[in-house]
Amino acid sequence: MSDDAQVVANYHGIEVLQAPMLSPGMIRSLNEGTYERREVACGLAAIPKGARLLELGAGAGVVGSVLHRNLACTATFCVEANPDLVPFIERVHRHNALGENITVHHAVVLSDPAAPNFVTFNVAGNFLGSSLHANPNKNTRQVQVPVLRYDVLKKNFPHDAIMMDIEGGELDFLRHADLSGVNVLITEMHRDIYGREGMRECRRLLEAKGMAFDESSSKVGVHVYLRT
Repeated sequence: MSDDAQVVANYHGIEVLQAPMLSPGMIRSLNEGTYERREVACGLAAIPKGARLLELGAGAGVVGSVLHRNLACTATFCVEANPDLVPFIERVHRHNALGENITVHHAVVLSDPAAPNFVTFNVAGNFLGSSLHANPNKNTRQVQVPVLRYDVLKKNFPHDAIMMDIEGGELDFLRHADLSGVNVLITEMHRDIYGREGMRECRRLLEAKGMAFDESSSKVGVHVYLRT
């Protein structure tokens, strides 16, 4: 795919290029403005202009691109575990002339100091269903993905905002992450993976780290936490 590939959608000012991983339904939702609309709405409402943004789980690169452009982020560091998506994300960034201050990295970010150097990632046919958590009801292929430790990432890329959509990995991340310096955290929650008690633990962990749930800017399934 070249940078002048066919544009199939325009979403909050970001032109999205044609690619095999974008189904007709995804393209329709992009053009209708419903693609990942809760995450985008929360991000535009809660993340301040000029933020240094860490995006965990970049997907097709659309959400991070929208936030980077519309919030005039000072810098955006995107992380994506699915190796099939990284070249496409780079093309979206380049096609939309987002500049050198937005980058994408192929990795899984883990905060546990005992984390391994590589983890198994389950790539689904529909990339939105890819996850670290194996699902016997899904047809997936397993790939080994390098681990980027959060303490190292934070040292090399200080950030004050996090957009997190890591398909059930939120709880493990929050158990060990030092969120000092982070003023806004937006995360998609996956109660189906870690249950009601896991949801409660996420909230307790965030409150212990000085982050309070912001009901006014949160959406169903997407929670916004602000530094108190």
